[in-house]
Amino acid sequence: MTELRHRGPTENELQHQQSEDKGSDTEGRVDGSSDNETKADTGVPEVPIPPDDTPEVLNKALSGLSSRWRNWWVRGILTLAMISFFFFIIYLGPIVLMMIVMCVQIKCFQEIIHIGYSVYHSYHLPWFRSLSWYFLLCVNYFFYGETVTDYFFTLVQREMPLRILSKYHRFISFALYLTGFCMFVLSLVKKHYRLQFYMFGWTHVTLLIVVTQSHLIIHNLFEGMIWFIVPISCVICNDIMAYMFGFFFGRTPLIKLSPKKTWEGFIGGFFATVVFGILLSYVMAGYSYFVCPVEFNNDSNRFEVDCEPSELFQLQDYTLPAVLASFTGWSTVRLYPFQIHTIALSTFASVMGPFGGFFASGFKRAFKIKDFADTIPGHGGIMDRFDCQYLMATFVNVYIASFIRGPNPSKVIQQLLALRLDQQLNIFNSLKTHLTERGLLPAGEEVA
Repeated sequence: MTELRHRGPTENELQHQQSEDKGSDTEGRVDGSSDNETKADTGVPEVPIPPDDTPEVLNKALSGLSSRWRNWWVRGILTLAMISFFFFIIYLGPIVLMMIVMCVQIKCFQEIIHIGYSVYHSYHLPWFRSLSWYFLLCVNYFFYGETVTDYFFTLVQREMPLRILSKYHRFISFALYLTGFCMFVLSLVKKHYRLQFYMFGWTHVTLLIVVTQSHLIIHNLFEGMIWFIVPISCVICNDIMAYMFGFFFGRTPLIKLSPKKTWEGFIGGFFATVVFGILLSYVMAGYSYFVCPVEFNNDSNRFEVDCEPSELFQLQDYTLPAVLASFTGWSTVRLYPFQIHTIALSTFASVMGPFGGFFASGFKRAFKIKDFADTIPGHGGIMDRFDCQYLMATFVNVYIASFIRGPNPSKVIQQLLALRLDQQLNIFNSLKTHLTERGLLPAGEEVA
């Protein structure tokens, strides 16, 4: 470590190191620089600002408007287009949704890694992008292999190659990661040690934020499409309504990281999102296509969403508190229990979800960029649209595991079928004895 501190390979690297050493007393800046410092002072190259890629048709149609209203119309038109596309992929079914999640994950990863490459490309770090994509492949192999084993167990057991891959899946995943780890160590160059470890950490944090949480989105989808659509729709609604309330009524700044965010938009978006979530869940809870878990049918070799809806999606009568009863004139209301859970989901989307956006804003400010990319005119990159969605996906997954999900009989049976025959027979006898003692089965001889 002492050797690294006292070397002086290049002027840029020395300036970069000095800015970090002085960064302990400078709050909120990744490179330790102040707002008044220039690019030469920080030693960190800025990410190039992408050109305006708004379609020429929109530019001509909105040329007479002020920049504020022009941006409002561009965002509005593109938002409607994205919502229409969202409805279309929902119509195509769960498999297409999973593929879209995978594509979004790859694009978000590319946008974040590209920022790192753009910042440090002048140092010619060896194998940086190649190793980043290799680690993405390894992590996806691990997570999707776990998912295939859980949800396609019978199919996996039918095919010998899949059965071998499933049995040694974690060992293979570790071996793949270890290979990438060794490749990174071999790529270390003496004059770039610190920067290379920066980028190694950059890649792994990106994997944690993007890949892990996109995997949770797919797990939520398997619980039922309603657990995928309602949370995502609540985040979209909050984003739109907070923007609308802030645009027309915003006066009070909310947070310094995002100067355009206002308390008026934050509060207005909260109430609008809660009402929207309750109404949307009421409509969707009546359709088995949305509420049934996505399961693989071994007979037809395809995904199916057909089941008898659980109590969570059956209308029940609820007695209103006296205050509400006197105000509304109703003593009881009929609601789906899922609507009550939706209040928690929409509240999180409105109160905690925006902090995903604030986190992304701080990240972008650290590297002096406006957006992660210029994929969507008026909106930035894909990551700019999904910064809140990933945080929401983690909450939904934790919420389901804590308050909703119970033991899964199909998974228990899958695990039993994987046991030896003598182990299956012992479990059968134990279960029969237990049910007989509880009076659910007539007394009889045990199976030998």
